[in-house]
Amino acid sequence: MGGWTTATQVLTLVVLLVLVYRPLGDYMARLYTSEKHLGVERGFYRLVGVDAGAGQSWQNYLRGVLVFSAAGMGLLYLLQRIQPVLPGALGLPAVPEALAFNTAASFLANTNWQSYSPEVTMGYAVQMLGLAVQNFLSAAVGLAVAVALVRGLAARKQGTIGNFWVDLARGLVRLLVPMAALGAIVLMIGGVIQNFNGFSTITTLTGGSQVVPGGPVASQEAIKLLGTNGGGFFNANSAHPFENPTGWTNLVEVFMMLVIPFSLPRTFGTMVGDRRQGYAILAAMGAIFAVSLAAMTAFEFSAADGAAGSMEGKEQRFGIAASTLFGSTSTLTSTGAVNSMHDSYSPFGGMMAMLNMMLGEVAPGGVGSGLYGMLVLAVITCFVAGLLVGRTPEYLGKKIGPREIKLASLYILTMPTLVLVGTALSFAVPGIRADIEGTSILNTGLHGFSEVLYAFTSAANNNGSAFAGLTANTPWLNTALGVAMLVGRFLPIVFVLALAGSFAEQGKVPVSAGTLPTHRLQSVTLLCGVTVIVTALTFFPVLALGPLAEGLQ
Repeated sequence: MGGWTTATQVLTLVVLLVLVYRPLGDYMARLYTSEKHLGVERGFYRLVGVDAGAGQSWQNYLRGVLVFSAAGMGLLYLLQRIQPVLPGALGLPAVPEALAFNTAASFLANTNWQSYSPEVTMGYAVQMLGLAVQNFLSAAVGLAVAVALVRGLAARKQGTIGNFWVDLARGLVRLLVPMAALGAIVLMIGGVIQNFNGFSTITTLTGGSQVVPGGPVASQEAIKLLGTNGGGFFNANSAHPFENPTGWTNLVEVFMMLVIPFSLPRTFGTMVGDRRQGYAILAAMGAIFAVSLAAMTAFEFSAADGAAGSMEGKEQRFGIAASTLFGSTSTLTSTGAVNSMHDSYSPFGGMMAMLNMMLGEVAPGGVGSGLYGMLVLAVITCFVAGLLVGRTPEYLGKKIGPREIKLASLYILTMPTLVLVGTALSFAVPGIRADIEGTSILNTGLHGFSEVLYAFTSAANNNGSAFAGLTANTPWLNTALGVAMLVGRFLPIVFVLALAGSFAEQGKVPVSAGTLPTHRLQSVTLLCGVTVIVTALTFFPVLALGPLAEGLQ
């Protein structure tokens, strides 16, 4: 990256994140607690027929999430199926049924898994009215659910956790749309294209001809990153020079992926009335992020060529350091964008990308989903600590009883179940295995297994990145991965909102000599330990069949 060292890039990124942590975090706290409604927001409330001043129980809040999401998925599916009659279709045909289902599920679930080459599959209408719109909406839903859980922790004997439609509108109007507009301008200054040129035929330096696609890339790229969505306008994603032209735009894109997730702990601390709690969550997220980035970078520099590292699958304009920084950020959030090909990483480097997702994408995780995932882990950590000292577990003055720990446990178990069952079925059912091995897997043996494992890990965690050697546009993978994305997104949301409702109904337990101080270093360390141990115990056996075995050969 133009001579930038790993340390320089990381230091620059840290400085930028520190500068925005307080103002953005406090702004989001004011945004979701303000009593005032903007004119455009009031118009939205009248349109959907809701009372903005009325709070909702967790059941009604969940009903709003599911109804809104179902409508969005149906509309996106329809847009793909009627593509030929839409303006700006570029002569492209309708998207096939299975692929349209997979894509609708993917963008609805903030996954942006793409089993197709976008520039030759989706016209401008579907890209802008379908995919880009869902990038905004899915991110706003994630923010709303996170804020609802925070309200539950802050509330005292209340039956409500906010209003979904108010939270949705505010996240869109006051946060995501303005930030995406600013981000798009910055990216255009950096050379990211924004046009409606369609397919242009150009003459190359050697005298040949080449068809080059154009499009409104910068506007989609901005929300793809800020909303931790990840779906690229081009098949090469952020490795394409039209999406990510230079070293400094690469750093800007990393910053855009991290800025909201890393600022949300400040929002959390402000809303619960104890900013030390926000710093504790931030410290846990930052520690896991730093260790993961260091490990992935070390594996790639040590691969193949000693100090030179392995440049296979990486862009010369970025180099190894900028590639692993982007890759770690993308897989530790729910973004899934790539500026290098994870399939070409060393076995241990590719394993780190998988592990980042297997952790539950909580360091710092996706927009909203990272915070509520880490808070669920904090609940489990406090439960474990309470058992160790023989006291009733509590977190932020809320008792963690049988109902709360069951909901937290179900949340934790959902993702591994989807990953392991999906991977197992792909190889255990003879007909599916024959299709996988004959059509989908580029590499046989251990790495081929890793390609399928990565796909289900990415889908269940709503990440969207892939080992690109896998051909996923098949009936089985389109269906199975689509189901994994939907269940992996919305079943945990059910448990999170139920947990929020349970906490909201409780009073606050007074602090006593036996209360575990959850803002101190030992609590942060225990939280990191629980996060890693839960992952290690769950996924070590399956990793031993894929990347670990491949790396030890």
